[in-house]
Amino acid sequence: MSVIGELIVSALILIGTFFLLVGSIGLAKLPDIMRRLHGPTKATTLGIGAMLVASILYVAFSGAGVSLHEILITLFLFLTAPVSAYMIAKAHILRSKPTQENLPATGRRAGWATLHRAPPAKPAPHPEPGAGRTPT
Repeated sequence: MSVIGELIVSALILIGTFFLLVGSIGLAKLPDIMRRLHGPTKATTLGIGAMLVASILYVAFSGAGVSLHEILITLFLFLTAPVSAYMIAKAHILRSKPTQENLPATGRRAGWATLHRAPPAKPAPHPEPGAGRTPT
């Protein structure tokens, strides 16, 4: 492996380590669950992503070709992290009445907690048969 390749891989490992550390500290130190979501979903995803790119480049620079395992892990990580964060946030909103009360209005009949059904809309009145016709 060339010196340039080693420097790139080392830099990616250091960047990944920094983001993993920041994400872990955020998960441990932030006060409530809605703020704690940003630690593992934002910073840690970037950290693991940088580590996986470093692994892909290391294998490629070593002459062994491109590893499919790291690419699949990266794809799985970037697809599942936002979905899991969304589900945790939605569950928190559904279970926490104070959080629901502090949210801004949605502009719809239904609020943020979509499991609560909105009251049904009044049906539009049907016109009388023959109404709106002009006599001929």
